[in-house]
This record gives sequence, C-alpha cells and structure tokens, in this order.
Amino acid sequence: MRRSGQRLSRHALTTTSDCGTGVPPWITRKMRVPPVPLRDSMNSSYEAMYNRWLTNPEQFWAEAAEAVHWYRKWDQVLDSSHAPFYRWFSGGIVNSCYNALDVHVEGGRADQPALIYDSPVTGAIKTYTYRSLLDEVARFAGGLLARGVKTGDRVIIYMPMVPEAVIAMLACARIGAVHSVVFGGFASRELATRINDATPKLIISASCGIEPGRIVPYKPLLDKAIEMAQVKPERCVVLQRPQEKATMVAGRDLDWFDFVAQAQPVDCVPLAATDPLYILYTSGTTGIPKGVVRDNGGHLVALNWTMKHVYGVEPGEVFWSASDLGWAVGHSYIVYGPLFHGNTTVLYEGKPVGTPDAGAFWRVASQHKVRVLFTAPTAFRAIKREDHRGEHMRRYNLSHFRTLFLAGERCDPDTLEWASERLGVPVIDHWWQTETGWPVGANCAGLGLLPVKPGSCGKPVPGYDVRVLDDDGREVPADQIGNIAIKLPLPPGCLPTLWNNDTGYRESYLNTYPGYYKTADAGYKDEDGYLWIMSRTDDIINVAGHRLSTGALEEVLSAHADVAECAVVGAADELKGEVPLGLVVLKADVSRPHEEITAELIRMVRERIGPVASFKVAAVVSRLPKTRSGKIVRGTIKKMADGIQYEVPPTIDDPAILDEIRVELEAIGYPRGNGQSER
Repeated sequence: MRRSGQRLSRHALTTTSDCGTGVPPWITRKMRVPPVPLRDSMNSSYEAMYNRWLTNPEQFWAEAAEAVHWYRKWDQVLDSSHAPFYRWFSGGIVNSCYNALDVHVEGGRADQPALIYDSPVTGAIKTYTYRSLLDEVARFAGGLLARGVKTGDRVIIYMPMVPEAVIAMLACARIGAVHSVVFGGFASRELATRINDATPKLIISASCGIEPGRIVPYKPLLDKAIEMAQVKPERCVVLQRPQEKATMVAGRDLDWFDFVAQAQPVDCVPLAATDPLYILYTSGTTGIPKGVVRDNGGHLVALNWTMKHVYGVEPGEVFWSASDLGWAVGHSYIVYGPLFHGNTTVLYEGKPVGTPDAGAFWRVASQHKVRVLFTAPTAFRAIKREDHRGEHMRRYNLSHFRTLFLAGERCDPDTLEWASERLGVPVIDHWWQTETGWPVGANCAGLGLLPVKPGSCGKPVPGYDVRVLDDDGREVPADQIGNIAIKLPLPPGCLPTLWNNDTGYRESYLNTYPGYYKTADAGYKDEDGYLWIMSRTDDIINVAGHRLSTGALEEVLSAHADVAECAVVGAADELKGEVPLGLVVLKADVSRPHEEITAELIRMVRERIGPVASFKVAAVVSRLPKTRSGKIVRGTIKKMADGIQYEVPPTIDDPAILDEIRVELEAIGYPRGNGQSER
C-alpha cells in the first residue's frame, strides 16, 4: 500500500528507464502512416470555446439552451442551493419528446428520415420519417395513458434492438413517465433487482431477441423475473416477433399491436427541466445496481450541443452509433442526441462480424450514407482480426464517410492507426461514462480537429474541469499518473444523483475527493493538456511495489503484428504481490506457433517497459470475454487466474467464453496454489 504523500508517478506505472521527459516513447510515437490531414490547431476554436465555458459556465450553458424548445424558460441556469446536488435550468418547462420529434415535424423535417432500422439477422430494413415516427410514438403514448401510466411512473423496457424499443422510450418521454431500459435477454435475477428498485407500473418487452444462429426467448426470462421480484408490474406489453411466439399471462400481458390499435395519439406533457427522463442501471459494488438518473432539461441541452460541437454533424446528416439501447451510448447517441439535433439515426440489429461478415459495418455505412460512425474499439479489433488488410472496406463506396469515433474502453494506438490507415478519415478515441451521459474527453470535430495523439482521448470537452489527483486529493503535475476526477459542479446532462439513493451517490462519487466527482479511472494529462485514460483504478497492477497500468501493457502487446486484441490482468504472486498475465487473440490468418509469438510478446514488454514489469506469462486464446458493450471483463479473468470464486457478469455477451478461458488458464498453470510465484 502506498504511504500517504508518496509520489504516484505515471513514470513508475509504465517504466523504470530514463526517457528524459518520463513519457514512454511508444505512447507518443507518430502514426506509421499519417492520417487524413487535420486542421492545424491554430485554426481550431477548441481553446477559445473551452475558455469561454471556463470563464462563465452559466452564460455558456444559457446560450446553448437557446437552441432547444422551452415551454417556459428557466429561473436559474444552475441551482446550487442543495450542493453537491446541483440542478440545471430549474424553473424551466420542457419536453424531451417534443424536442426529438414534434419540433422537427413543425420545422420542415417531417419527411426526412429520422430512424433507419437495419437488421441483418432478420433481413429487414425499415425507414421512419420524423412524421411517421411521431405518429407511432404519440399513439403508443396514448396507450400508456389509457392504461393508467402517468407522469412520474416508471416503465421498464426489456427489448431487443428493434424500432419498437425506441418508440417505447420516446412515448414515455412524451407523457413524463420515467423509462428504464434493461438489456433484452438480461438474466432474470438482474432484471428482478431492477424491478424492485424502479417499481415499474408497466413493463414493455418482446417475445425474443435474435443473435447470429440462434433465437433468444425473452418472455420466460421476464416471467421468472416478475416471479422473483417483490414488486409486481400491473401490466406487460409484449411485442410478438415472427421468429418466436411468447406465451401470454391472462389478465396481465397485452399484445403490442392490440395495445396500439386501441390507443389514441396524445400531445406532449410539459415537464419540469429537473424532472427525471430515465433511469439507467449500472453495476454496483454491493450487488445492488446503481440507478443513474438523467433529467430532462440539462440532458436535452448538453446532447444537442454535442452533436454539432463534438461530433461535427449538421442537421439532416446520417449519424450511426453502433451500440445497444441498453447502454448509455444507445440512450444518448442512438436515440436522444441525433433526434434532438435533427439527424437521421441508424438502429442496427447485428454484429460487426458474422452478420454476415467483417464488411457488415461498411455495407451499412455505404447503403445509408453514414457521415459519422460511433462504436467501441472492440468492434474494430474484431473487424481487424478477420480482415486486417481491409479488403471488405474496399468493396463499398465510403466517399461520404467523414469521421470515426471510438469509446467504451481505451483504444490501443495500433487499432486506431489501423482504422485510420484503412479508412482514410480521422479516427477519434474519446472518453465518457454512463454517469456523465456525454463525452468528457474528446477531439471535438465540430470545433476543428486538433492533432491526434494515438492512445489519448483528446482534451477535456467544454463543461468538464478534469483534474488528476493523488490519493490525498492533491493535483499532480503533467505526465504524472493519478486518479482522474472532475471538479464540481458536473455540467448539464450528467447524473444529478442516483435513483432514491442520495447517500449512495455521495459515497460512490463524491466523498473520496471533496469538491470533485470520482471517475474511478486512472490516467494523466500531458504537457499539451491531452488526457490519457490508462485503466480503471482497480485495474492497476502492483508488482513488488511498482504500479503498472494495464493500458500501457496492453498497448505494447497490441502493437505486435499478429495480435488482434488482448487483455492484461494482475495475477496473485506470493513473492511480488501481483504479476501481469497476458491473454491475446491472434488475427484470423496467423498460423505461426503460439510459443514463438508469446516469447516475442514477453520480449517486447521487457524492452519497452522494462524488467520491472515482470511480464513472463502470455497465452493465446480464441476470444476474450466481454460485456455486450465490448468491455473486457478483466476483473472476472483476474478472479479466475487467482482461483477466487466469481459470478458470471450479468452483462457478459457469451458466458461460454469463460469456460474457454478457464481451460486456457489451466494449460499455463493457473490458478496457482496460494499465489505461487512465477520465478
């Protein structure tokens, strides 16, 4: 354990060699092939915009709020009367659905595509204009009202990636019901905990989800969850998909189409800007999920601002976030952000590979003339693994494609460079969290792109005062790793609290560093002000007193020519406390002996980070266990390597991968008895 006041340097986290500046050379290396020329930083308005926000945050956000529709303007831009529970635009009256749909129909975009549903797993493609989507949403909202759902009631949405899920979300927003989207196919126990916490009046679901090669029935999972839950919904509305017919419970379950056929369309309900729009649950350390709350006013203002200034899209252009509605990305940038801004958004029910091949993303981008794509680095690692020469990309016309944004977990420089070289467009890694709801660190395309530094998520976005602190809450110098924190108040759109849990909000995010929001990420700022998010703070590996970042180690492994993706965890060691253990997935056409490759990886880490890393064990695996958003479940891998009992993460994409990893770990001697040392 580090002593109070002991210096926590990024240098110590990555290498013990003297690099002059203390920055490892592979972190700031130049792109092997330069990306598309970016605007010179002298022509970027980023610094001016950031300083304008920093000088007068309330004026900055008041000006941004003028771009959206209000029934009544706010009394206060920022209400600090109950700090640290800050509220934005208090006194304002607004409706999120009106801003997403009605305002565009009334403003001349009625016949513009609002939502393109593209489902390679069913072969369906359907386009909704702003007018037709509004008609569907208004009618479904009327059905909710007719069944007794009113402003403030909670509605759980447990559905696959289908347009009806978007319609349900917007219908709730239209009448002021608080929606809580839970992944379709989520385990019954996890769904039950969310039912107990949200106490929904009604649940909206579907008969099944569709994965490549298999049907996933949802209704049995829903029925079991309701049976397990202490709180019971009054009604369930079920979309019967043709691939699977669900058994309905008499007196409780309603067919989606019957529900809509009996409904009359309704207008939007004016709501307080501080009223909750939705609850999105994220895993809690106590086993009880944390309900992140998003309000109406601040969320609307912030997301509308980001579409132009962060993502650089104009109204009418096609924006595609290849994510899931169950994640914050799906809420912010499949549904609300693009629709607030008058864009066309793509809802994709498929995978980056396997539906049908590694060209799936390029088919969608070409066919629908996508300008900006936002997805997870893991999607591109999967594409790179199957098609590292980019042959599928060359099959499609991508002349209209302008920018690729990556987020979800840190993008290793090798993947970023590969994507930039193959696509010939700027590839922007950026960073945010479920709790913030929109980017904290980014290279803001709408403000004029700054030079790209592979491995960095860019600079703090206007609205965020990001600091790097030591464990005692003191700010550390540039190029020194520490705990990433954000100075309060958080900007509009971020969580104001947790659902029915103000105490948990303080304990989880505010108490560690008074006056700051704790991100639980570790990283540093360089001398140019760029942010480098290296890992979660609980992913830091302590090797004989030397603290190493998993991100820095993975960066070295991913630079190997044969490696498609990788994960590093700290395995228990009786001599050194922990030692890094690497798992790598190879590119599809690699046939070299695995022993040669792992020996090269061990040598690379020794050369680039140093012997202090004590990196001596690496294994080739066929795939890595990930959540449905693409995050590698490093904590679970570590428990497996240490022989500690673990539970299958409820968000895992395919639980069978854990059995594969267990076999691979056993083949290299893990778990070791009592943390036996690898000498």
